[in-house]
Amino acid sequence: MAQYTFRKKQDLFSLLKEMKLWPSRSGLLHGIKSIDTLGNYARLTLYCGQEITVKNSKNSRAARWLRNTMMIEPCTECEVPDWKIEKYSNTTFK
Repeated sequence: MAQYTFRKKQDLFSLLKEMKLWPSRSGLLHGIKSIDTLGNYARLTLYCGQEITVKNSKNSRAARWLRNTMMIEPCTECEVPDWKIEKYSNTTFK
């Protein structure tokens, strides 16, 4: 499997646009259907029907969790495909 590399201190929005994954506080990994940027904020629409408003930050909980590939399991309602989880687990940050 190929290694995917991103910059370590990348903006959250650019990271979300490339990965299309959102880690929730409960440890579930959701798939992102659409991202609407509104200045320094963005509205995320997830495949399970949730809408989340997030602020662009390099040091936020979500950015840290994405960089450290922290997750418990994928969301069953979003039905994140196995190839995307495999790609996410092989991603490194430099």
